[in-house]
Amino acid sequence: MLTAKELIDFETEVAGHFAAAEIRSPVHFSGGNEAQLIEIFEQIHPDDYVCSTWRNHYHALLHGIPRERLLADILAGKSMNLNYPEYHFLTSAIVGGTLPIACGLAAAGQRTWCFIGDMCASTGAFHDAVQYATGHSLPITFVIEDNGLATNTPTQQTWGDTSCKKTTCSEVDGTNPVILSYQYQRTYPHVGLTQRVEF
Repeated sequence: MLTAKELIDFETEVAGHFAAAEIRSPVHFSGGNEAQLIEIFEQIHPDDYVCSTWRNHYHALLHGIPRERLLADILAGKSMNLNYPEYHFLTSAIVGGTLPIACGLAAAGQRTWCFIGDMCASTGAFHDAVQYATGHSLPITFVIEDNGLATNTPTQQTWGDTSCKKTTCSEVDGTNPVILSYQYQRTYPHVGLTQRVEF
């Protein structure tokens, strides 16, 4: 398992390439949630499917995507659309885009972990996915990564009170589906860096 420092160092390296205008695509950087993700990924088996979002670098590293391959794909402009079927790792740049895919994988008997943000957890697509997964007792865990922001607007200001049952990893009892939620404070802007990058 990677350490928090290794995750941070990777993202710092990517940020350096982005600042040098070497990545000609949007990049959503991860940060501030290293400890929580390390704890969660201790439960994720390499054969489990992981469905991620456009902010996916940490998920990819923790699920075993080789560092150099991941970096090369990010440098090639694929940061928001990193997909490695051989590693059971899929992402989407669409808000909630992996929710139906994750349900389909779970319906096919694949143990699946679907990561979403708190803004996505307020949408109808999420509630539909949870209802379907519950109705069919699917082997899926939805992980809500709650940074309190819908892009740059406080999520509660945007959507109202979206609180749901909070579950920690130690409380998972094998019931399917499971909704995990953790809160963190991001260390990067929603997208890119604080300075403007000219290509």
